[in-house]
Amino acid sequence: MLTFLARKLFIMAMTLLVISALVFVIIQLPPGDYLSTYMAELASEGDAAAKEKIDFLRQQYGLDQPLIQQYGRWVFGLLHGDMGYSFEYNKPVRDVVGDRLLLTVILNFFTVLFVYVVSFPIGVLAATRQYSWTDYGLSFIGLIGLATPNFLLALILMYLANVTFGTSIGTLMAPEYINQPWSLAKLGSVLAHLWVPVLVIGMSGTAGMIRRLRANLLDELQKQYVVTGRAKGLPPGKLLRKYPLRMALNPFIADIGNLLPSVVGGSVIVSAVMSLQTTGPVLLRALQSQDMYLAGSFLMFLALLTVVGMFVSDILLAVLDPRIRVRRRAE
Repeated sequence: MLTFLARKLFIMAMTLLVISALVFVIIQLPPGDYLSTYMAELASEGDAAAKEKIDFLRQQYGLDQPLIQQYGRWVFGLLHGDMGYSFEYNKPVRDVVGDRLLLTVILNFFTVLFVYVVSFPIGVLAATRQYSWTDYGLSFIGLIGLATPNFLLALILMYLANVTFGTSIGTLMAPEYINQPWSLAKLGSVLAHLWVPVLVIGMSGTAGMIRRLRANLLDELQKQYVVTGRAKGLPPGKLLRKYPLRMALNPFIADIGNLLPSVVGGSVIVSAVMSLQTTGPVLLRALQSQDMYLAGSFLMFLALLTVVGMFVSDILLAVLDPRIRVRRRAE
């Protein structure tokens, strides 16, 4: 098991390294950069010293160096907790991000938790009640969840939350807690505002998970070993838990790695629609303005979430199914 963990950690580190190179190259692909746009703005305002200011900033932050040196400097800073400098906000990226990274982690964690807690019992119930009214009803709800756009559901739930509960979901917390230190009261306010974005972002993922678990479990329930177990008189509950359900959980758990990217991608759009204080709106603005250090740090954070999700799913699969830990040996 230790060899398995070491191999997975090494693969995770190499994956992040490759992703960092791709992120840096993609950000550099559009012509110009934020400083070029800023210089044009200063020149249009009649600032005669615009070029000297921009040249000073390029030299100060190493933007006049070759790309390979800029990349090495950026990666070295990330490894030491230095995310770089945001030119648009005129402050270090760490100060721009602030609580946004933490709020993003909280939002994504509860969304993934919501998806699994809701989809697991519904998927099992739909599979064990195949072609019943329960199965049809749950399948219909799942299809509605897949078909409804996130931004439309966000607008509907924001209105209902405001009218029914008097809760404004625009800031993920009450106004008096914005820019305040974390406390139990602030955490409680975040949790009170969290249910709408969690429901909106997790709806499509939950519907998809229900469909996959139902299909996987139905496939296992029709196999010969289940028929043999029924013929031998095994109790239905014990038979379900011990054999087909365990086998059907492999793809269900493996979806953790696929779920995180979709949750993160959906949260960017929903955060922009609902004006949430997460990384979504800032990431969109950073990409539009080519604020390279800010955009790159956000993208690496999202990549880290994705890779960690894959790592967690691999560990859970190895615990659930020991065959995954065994490496094939050449005969």
